[in-house]
Order: sequence, then structure tokens, then C-alpha cells
Amino acid sequence: MKREIIITSDGSTTIHLPDWNEQYHSKHGAIQEAYHVYINNGLKAIDKEKISILEIGFGTGLNCFITYLESEKVIDYVGVEAYPVKAEEVVGMNYVSELKAENKEEIFKKIHSCSCEEKHVVSDKFSLTKQQKFFSEIDDVNKYDLIYFDAFGPEKQPDLWTKEIFDKMYAALKSKGVLVTYASKGNVKRAIRAAGFSLKRLPGPLGKWHMLRATKI
Repeated sequence: MKREIIITSDGSTTIHLPDWNEQYHSKHGAIQEAYHVYINNGLKAIDKEKISILEIGFGTGLNCFITYLESEKVIDYVGVEAYPVKAEEVVGMNYVSELKAENKEEIFKKIHSCSCEEKHVVSDKFSLTKQQKFFSEIDDVNKYDLIYFDAFGPEKQPDLWTKEIFDKMYAALKSKGVLVTYASKGNVKRAIRAAGFSLKRLPGPLGKWHMLRATKI
């Protein structure tokens, strides 16, 4: 499948899949979407000093990198991605410069260069484990405080937005754990509710009316 690096509306890059007319991040701004959905309505909503995070769709590493930059808490981060981005695509991402984080360029490189299936200490407060597998293979139980659900859109890959997948997310979260996602379509809401979550619809990032935050009851 053809892949292109494009510039989104806030100046940050993402990967575009022409055959699907789909992007890894919002064409209205990759960085603004990451901050709005996953940081402001996810990370900052967790009132704990130590947080375990599962990212569904590690992709370009943007959400992970911003989480590292923005959090003063102790973070244990796990990113799941079946098809990791290519090294030349990583080089094409301009997040370090757009986030004015030139002094953290080696951190961004380390996020992508570290091996899968083992925990890596990125800093004294941030550890990262990357897992190369399908979302359907996740079998964690009562492990995470927060899930960043950032899969390709439900119109393109509906099998990633089913009750069965959200059952796995529910099981993976600790009690009162939170899942946030940019998607808010009716079938997504129904699947999340059917898995047992308490669901709240929130104002969406630029270009979207709404996003969702779900809490494990």
C-alpha cells in the first residue's frame, strides 16, 4: 500500500495512505489532535503520581513522545503496533522541531530504535515497552490506568472498533481506568458501552465535533 508523508494544518507531519484516504493523525493537525485527545483529556485526567499507559496504535510515536515531554509523573508506557513505521518515515517526521524539543531529539530516536517485547528505561521517570502484535492478541488484565485508543478510523478498519476489542480494553484497565479516543460515531459508542464502560462525549479536536472518554466501572 502506498504511503506518503504529508504536512497537516498545524505544520506537523503525518503518514497518509492514499488508497484508503486515511492518515495516522488528523489532517487538521497531528500535534493539536494528540494534545487535545490524549494529553488534555486523557493524561491530565488521571490523578496519580505513577501511571501505566497502553497505546493502541503506536504508529509515528507522536503520542508517546508528547506524553514524555508533558508529564512529570512516573510513566510506564506500552505501545502496541502490528505494522511499525519504517525508519525512513520516522526520519521524515518533524515533531522534534515543531514541538521545539530539539534537546530531546535523541529521546524521539530512542523511542523508535528500541527493540520490541522488552522494557526500556527512557529516563528516570519514563519506561517504554513496544509490542508488535494485533490488537486482538492483547490479553492484559487489570494492568493500565489509561488507554490511548488511536487505531485507524472505524470506517476503514471496523474490526478494530468492535465490542470484542473493547472487551479486551475493559479487561486491561484497572478499576476506574480511562480510555480516550478521537472517534465518536454511533457504532463506536455502542461497542464501548456494550463492553461495560461508562461513556462521556467531549468536544473534539479541530476538525471533529466530538471525542470519547470511557471509564471502567
